[in-house]
Amino acid sequence: MTSSRPYLIRAIHEWIVDNEYTPYVLVNAIEDGVVVPQQHVENDKIILNLSPKAIQCLHLGNDLIEFEARFSGTAMIVSVPPVAVMAIYARENGQGMIFEKEEPDSSPSSEPGKSKRSKPKPRPNLRVVK
Repeated sequence: MTSSRPYLIRAIHEWIVDNEYTPYVLVNAIEDGVVVPQQHVENDKIILNLSPKAIQCLHLGNDLIEFEARFSGTAMIVSVPPVAVMAIYARENGQGMIFEKEEPDSSPSSEPGKSKRSKPKPRPNLRVVK
């Protein structure tokens, strides 16, 4: 099954913008595929403003988040795989979502004759509450 993270990022981004707040994302800057201004990275993390007023050409895709922005007056194209997004939240009130570190996909590989081992699924645990 595909990751729900890109879908949640898009939904929360839209919700924040619709409420006229400022969407921020916390990004793991050392994740593979991350292209961000390194001079603004602190402790291997960077906070990016995804407000329509701050950036241009935002694309919130399933495989990549891309946009154009200026950092210290220099234009740059920023690329962030959704797996590198640690949180998305509104700057004004902190409401949003924090993401857990994702495990690699355990679905069978597309190569014939080879598949990844998957962990047995835990049994559902239901109980009656009165």
